[in-house]
Amino acid sequence: MRVKTGIVRRRKHKKVLKAAKGFRGASGDVIKQAKQAVMRAMAYSTRDRKVNKRKMRQLWIIRINAGARLNGMTYSTFMNGLKKAGILLDRKVLADMALNNAEGFAKLAESAKAAL
Repeated sequence: MRVKTGIVRRRKHKKVLKAAKGFRGASGDVIKQAKQAVMRAMAYSTRDRKVNKRKMRQLWIIRINAGARLNGMTYSTFMNGLKKAGILLDRKVLADMALNNAEGFAKLAESAKAAL
């Protein structure tokens, strides 16, 4: 007995076209091109999640370095001093402190200097 794939195929196509909503030109409404565009977009999104983490870490390091230099240290000596002082704060928290809590960051810098 012959089985037609009408419902199954329609559901798959609708799923792809929903993911391709907003794409320009044929990529948004022609199933073959939409499928290719969605696959490419998924690959980019997977890659760029890693890139985003990398860029945020770079930004945190830049902010910590700026705060450390205001307190007469470089980034590497500041981080080394914190490690020797036993202060276990991650870069995200340190960058936030350097930006929003300068006096607290200055106290950390003093304790890092003392530990060296």
